[in-house]
Amino acid sequence: MSFNSIFVLISSYFWAILKDWWWLILVIECIWLWKLMLFIWYHWRKGIYDAKENKRVLLEIKIPEEVLEPIKAMEFVITGFWQMYKAPNWYEKWWHGEDPTGFTLEIAGIDGIPHFYIRPPKRVRPIFEAHIYSQYPQAEIFEAEDYTKNVPQDLPNAEWDMWATEYKNLKPWAYPIKTYIEFETGKEEEEKRIDPMASLLEGMAVLKQGEQIWVQIRCLPVLDDYLPWHDSAKKLRDKIARRKEATVKFKPMAQEAAEYLISGTIPEPPKREEESVIPVEMKLTPGEKLVLAEVEKKIGKLGFLCNMRYIYLAKRDVMFKPNIRLAMSYFTNFVTDNMNALVPAGDTITKVKKEWYNFFWFIKRRTYLRKRR
Repeated sequence: MSFNSIFVLISSYFWAILKDWWWLILVIECIWLWKLMLFIWYHWRKGIYDAKENKRVLLEIKIPEEVLEPIKAMEFVITGFWQMYKAPNWYEKWWHGEDPTGFTLEIAGIDGIPHFYIRPPKRVRPIFEAHIYSQYPQAEIFEAEDYTKNVPQDLPNAEWDMWATEYKNLKPWAYPIKTYIEFETGKEEEEKRIDPMASLLEGMAVLKQGEQIWVQIRCLPVLDDYLPWHDSAKKLRDKIARRKEATVKFKPMAQEAAEYLISGTIPEPPKREEESVIPVEMKLTPGEKLVLAEVEKKIGKLGFLCNMRYIYLAKRDVMFKPNIRLAMSYFTNFVTDNMNALVPAGDTITKVKKEWYNFFWFIKRRTYLRKRR
């Protein structure tokens, strides 16, 4: 068979299908255009809403050198921030452009000096100040200049370079990370020594003039109607506790009739699985009991959808790449082998891995584009 005949055969089948199913292609195109229009409309309305009613304000928090409040006090502060939660209805979302709004917790080490920032919507600023002062009355809160605008906006360039990554959970989010309870001892004199922030602050203190480290945590208060994380956590809890649903499987009527015709005997009704005499809690290992207790504890907390970002940037003449590890060691404080850990997300690291099969595929250009996005 020649090439022309094959081409004629394929084209005839193609036009025959197109003749009968053209309307399906039209429907798919209309659905795609409708989704595109909704996307453009929503972001247009959202831009107007953010510019008029949802402006952000950057607040710097200065804390005293000695803080005697336990770490648990910060949990009350963060829990109070959750009160900004608001789920817009259909009209508010598609006409006003409202969406669930969060805030950002930021630590910036600039030229060897650490700064603590919080970036909430301006309209809820009193809520954030009230909860901070309630637990830390000696703190100072004032509006600050955006530090991210003090560096060139076209990084990397001839003078500045950077390295960045986002963090993700190593396991499903139902597993908790290490929390403040693991760092508290109940003794004030030991509170200063067992502080997970110490490694990060000491790392920022060794930065030279022209070096900066940014750690940003974006937090969005959520309920199960937005992100059903409670359901996934409860499923994990039941899996660890080895709970089984008491279900009885019935055979289809056609299958029972076929079995009766073949064997001549009436099928027996399905039997329930016999429960073990040994209680479930006695089957769990000590490690499983610990994980189960921590998952249960996390289910009782208010939920935040978080995105963590770490950036190291510096002038090229002072950039010291081993300093990239300064903030990364901070996230190691919250790692637990039997539960969860915060690890860099590989697809966000501003580095292209060199493999034997792609050593010539524009490594420098791809790395540059990763840093620019």
